[in-house]
Formats: sequence, C-alpha cells, structure tokens
Amino acid sequence: MSGEVFEFKNSDKLTKWVKYFLYIQVVIAVISIASGYMEYNLLSDYKNGIYMSQELAMADGDANDKRLQAVSIIYLINFIISGFLILKWIHRANYNSHRLGAENMEFTSGWSIGFYFIPIVGLFKPYQAMKEIWQTSHNPKEWNMIEVSKLLPAWWTIWLINNFLGQIIFRTAGDAEGIEPLMRLNLITQASNVLDIFLAILTFLLIVKIHEKQKHAFENTANKQFNRDK
Repeated sequence: MSGEVFEFKNSDKLTKWVKYFLYIQVVIAVISIASGYMEYNLLSDYKNGIYMSQELAMADGDANDKRLQAVSIIYLINFIISGFLILKWIHRANYNSHRLGAENMEFTSGWSIGFYFIPIVGLFKPYQAMKEIWQTSHNPKEWNMIEVSKLLPAWWTIWLINNFLGQIIFRTAGDAEGIEPLMRLNLITQASNVLDIFLAILTFLLIVKIHEKQKHAFENTANKQFNRDK
C-alpha cells in the first residue's frame, strides 16, 4: 500500500486552474447572453422596419457581426483550454482513485476521458466513469456501497442537452437565411448560453467535492501508513 500512497498525484494546482476557467466560462456566457439580446433586438428592428436608412441598418449589422465574432473567438479559446484542463483533471482523479486502493474499477485513466470522443458510447460511458470516480473518492475500500449524489445526473443531463443544442446550432447556422430563421437560431443559442452557466456551476461543485474527498482519503491513508512505520 505504501507504494500506492507515494504515487498519489496532488491535484491542488490543477483543480485551481480548472476553477479559474470555469469562472471565465460563466463570465463569457453572461457576455454572450447580453450580446445575443442585442442581436435579437437588432433582428426585431429589421423585422419591424424601424430603420429608415439602409446605410445605418448595414452599419449596425456589421457592428453586430463583429461583436458576435469577437465573443465567439473568446468562447472557443476558453472552451479548448478549459476542456483540456477538465479532461486532464478527470484523468488524474481516476488515477488517484486507483492509487488510493480502490479495487475492481471498470475504467482506466485513459478510458475515463477516451470515451468522450467515441460516438454512441460517449452518451453514457463518461458518466459511468465519473460516477466511479465519485464513489471511489468517497470510500476507496467499499466504493460499491456509496450512493451517487444527484449532482452527477444533473451535471450529465445538462451536458447532453447542451451538446444537442450545440449540434443544432452548428448544423443550422450556415443555412439560416432571413430574419425569422436567424431569430430562432438566436433563441437556441441563448438557451445554450444559459445552460453553459449551469454546467459550469455543476462542474465546479463536482470537481471541488471529489478533490476534497480524494485529498482527505490520501491524508488518512498516509497517516495510517506513517503510524504503522513508526
């Protein structure tokens, strides 16, 4: 057991960085909602014929497109960085569960993140892997007896819904022509932005709770090992 304890990887710094980028995700989502609201009002003005000058209408449209493009770029950058950090965190959390002495785990560190990239199984396997991490973090020795918090299914449900909305946005964005289709696309995008906020909050809570439990389990195991070696 002592060898396993010393192989435990401290996740304090990684957890802190994940939390920072989740904060940023919430801020970007709020900015996106505000930007989307402005775009919806612009489209409504187009629909209602508010603009008396075509030049002014085109100028406001160009300004709207530039603003949306800037927000989209910032969102994409944060999505890539935060996604990488979260997957790295999941990989390490699974690794540490093994190191804490959890036996008969179904998922390896690699597959705990690998399933996110595989169609069909990516709809349920990542959740099962996170569920296993939750259970083994709370009680490495009798992890099968641990009940799963409602936080996990809530987190995964929002993840799936938001991914579904993302697919709709991706597939319809290029074909949306005319004011009505653009307004519908705007509302779907707004819904996705709202879900981004809830997803960031749930991910934050999930990561913090698992990190705290693993750190506590490691300290207890290390103290027991120290007392036996005295």
